[in-house]
Amino acid sequence: MTTQMIILNGGSSSGKSGIVRCLQAVLPDPWLAFGVDSLVDAMPARMQVSDEGITFSADGRVIVGPGFRALDAAWIEGVVAMARAGAGVIVDDVFLGGAASQQRWQKALGGLDVLWVGVRCERAVAAGREIARGDRVQGMAALQADVVHQGVIYDLEVDTTHTESLVCARTIAAYVS
Repeated sequence: MTTQMIILNGGSSSGKSGIVRCLQAVLPDPWLAFGVDSLVDAMPARMQVSDEGITFSADGRVIVGPGFRALDAAWIEGVVAMARAGAGVIVDDVFLGGAASQQRWQKALGGLDVLWVGVRCERAVAAGREIARGDRVQGMAALQADVVHQGVIYDLEVDTTHTESLVCARTIAAYVS
């Protein structure tokens, strides 16, 4: 079977976005890329600061409400529909609910051939990247570093602590059939 989707899961500032850009460069066919950050950015501003939508607390916690969950479910279905229509799709996600988040994707995926990739990064390194980026609430990377992987089953894991995005992307690309 041919890989139709690549789903990368990792905490904030773990290096997923860089890997996605490199994957698009090294894979022989064109692949579309979608990230949970794009979903958040596409939501109305009022949903980005409410109990109904998504909130980012000062300590780095991310809290999602029922409105966010509903939009997230629709987004997942839409992304999966593109893969079903024949587009190769790479997803950059943060499984705040660990295994439950993966199960939401699995429910929508049906019979698609998916490569599940865990993107790990040591907590201190991710926290340093978070500070350097300047666009994240400090503490998010440290809080998410491990929790996003709890109970999640992967086909492949990469660690960006000391490995560049391009090397990780080439490792992942070698698993794409």
